[in-house]
Amino acid sequence: MRKPGWKASVLLAAVLPLSACGSGGFDMSKADIDQSAMTGALPTSGKTPDAVRAADETTIRNAVSSANPEQARLQPLAWANSDTGSRGAISSMIEKQEDGLLCRKFTASRESFDGVGLYAGDACKGDGGTWFMRTFKPL
Repeated sequence: MRKPGWKASVLLAAVLPLSACGSGGFDMSKADIDQSAMTGALPTSGKTPDAVRAADETTIRNAVSSANPEQARLQPLAWANSDTGSRGAISSMIEKQEDGLLCRKFTASRESFDGVGLYAGDACKGDGGTWFMRTFKPL
């Protein structure tokens, strides 16, 4: 047999905590801007996307020219450009003589602020031992 006031006590227990919300807890008219939250932009290099890509291309060319082609053919060669924040890997390197030049064909991945891409490149050793990028294009 139940006591006659059990429904009232359950209702009172459920409503009592809610009454504190309306009795002066939080007042929207007293709300203010939180000045402690600080936001800001990431520092920029001041370079255009084309300049960043050109700097990465130079870094990739330098990595290709200094690599051991036998090792780079079998295992990807990591590269990173601390000036631009880009990085990637060079793979599938093949060295051969073309048009009287020592050239290295390769595939390179590039991860940067503007996305991820895969490129096909061809770096060659010119007169005086200076390496240059003959081709470097997106796949």
